[in-house]
Amino acid sequence: MTQPFDCGDVSYFFPLLRQVETHLGAKPRYGTFDAAFDAWYVYAYFHEENEPPRGFALVPFSEKGGFQANARTFSAEGLPICEAGFAMPIKFKFTDRTSCLVEHERAKYVCPLLFPERSGASCPIKHPRWKKGGCTAMMPTSIGARLRYTLDRESAAYKDLYRQRTAVERINSQAVALGIERPHLRNGAAIANHNTLIYLLINLWFLQRLHQKLREAD
Repeated sequence: MTQPFDCGDVSYFFPLLRQVETHLGAKPRYGTFDAAFDAWYVYAYFHEENEPPRGFALVPFSEKGGFQANARTFSAEGLPICEAGFAMPIKFKFTDRTSCLVEHERAKYVCPLLFPERSGASCPIKHPRWKKGGCTAMMPTSIGARLRYTLDRESAAYKDLYRQRTAVERINSQAVALGIERPHLRNGAAIANHNTLIYLLINLWFLQRLHQKLREAD
């Protein structure tokens, strides 16, 4: 699959996974990606309702909007916790068709001291936003949006699996050496054909090494 440079890396996610599912005959349990794939639907794709989970996405956190990986925590019901330690209820939901590649349900979470009814209490930490209507959060309702923040990227399981990504980087380096980043061609079709030849050549190199190893083993 070849797209122009103005298409983001994450736009390759679903086409790539469709191919992977076709070849494997099932959904993969894990996927290692770089920070360009830090999107809620990537985490949601690999999530399974098992305890412990059978698989998950391994993606470095991208600090979009100034948020850090541990900036949000959530209640058992999946509601974001405000800085004062309260679960923030949903004020309204809507269908978002514009903010990302995937149409999805999005919700506005608000201060529980002010919604659904005013409690009469004041913010116990005197948050700067209290005088402006209290804290709010706007985010997808999908489990993937929460997994972005709660995934333990320091765990041994995460680190051990993510080390396997070095194989991806080696393949990327081969593709770069073959000119995939700066094709000197005049149209998209020619560039797509050029890229396909690069992929074929890399696979042939792999098969050559594999057969050589098998011969050595015999």
